[in-house]
Amino acid sequence: MPIFTFRVEGMHCGSCSLLVDDTLEDLPGVLSSQTSVKKQQSTVDLDLTHTSPEQVVTAIAELGYTASLV
Repeated sequence: MPIFTFRVEGMHCGSCSLLVDDTLEDLPGVLSSQTSVKKQQSTVDLDLTHTSPEQVVTAIAELGYTASLV
């Protein structure tokens, strides 16, 4: 499955990255998510037959963060 990197702005602590990971891993087609507050990014292993990169950006935005595909 392809791996995508997303820029995630607005995270301030480890709880923020855990929230992003938990939310993304609940999406169908997200096999794994690793989010770093320090790097302000999330690396997502994504099955494109179930979820698009745009849906990942939307899910992150719904948490109150700004996201974009790198």
